[in-house]
Amino acid sequence: MTIWTTGYTQGELDTAQEKYDLRFPPDMIELLLDRRIAKSFDWRTDHEYIRDRLRWPLEGMLFDVEENEFWLPDWGERPRKAAARREIVSAAVAAAPRLIPIYSHRYLPAEPHKTGNPVLSVYQTDIIYYGANLQNYLDNEFGPRARVGGSSDYAREPRRIRFWSDIIDGAGCSEN
Repeated sequence: MTIWTTGYTQGELDTAQEKYDLRFPPDMIELLLDRRIAKSFDWRTDHEYIRDRLRWPLEGMLFDVEENEFWLPDWGERPRKAAARREIVSAAVAAAPRLIPIYSHRYLPAEPHKTGNPVLSVYQTDIIYYGANLQNYLDNEFGPRARVGGSSDYAREPRRIRFWSDIIDGAGCSEN
């Protein structure tokens, strides 16, 4: 089974970043110029799917806020009205680093804009590090034959990502 297919051109990646108001980190660009996951989405054509994947982290968090009483203390007192809760959570996610979909519910934070950001598995507020960096993620998901630029350099600990790492660490999560 082939997991890889031909990569994108720089122009195609530039178009995708502009269209979705994203800035791909350098290691993601390096990977996508070389190859892409065959059974994943296509940044050139799968526009609605990509929009859905970009909304997925917020929608999952809103679901847990309403159905599972998820609330971060940093958000202040939990409002009684759902619309007010939605506004607070939406603003918090909008202020957080954008998550760029890679495959299924795996995401690479757009910030900081440098090589080595961790890959996150995001399913509602069940968010975990799925790779300390892009290469580590590819090894975890697809096996060690999935090298990015021939590199085998791993971070030992995932880089902290503003907002998302706090959720992963359970930093003050409470049910109010």
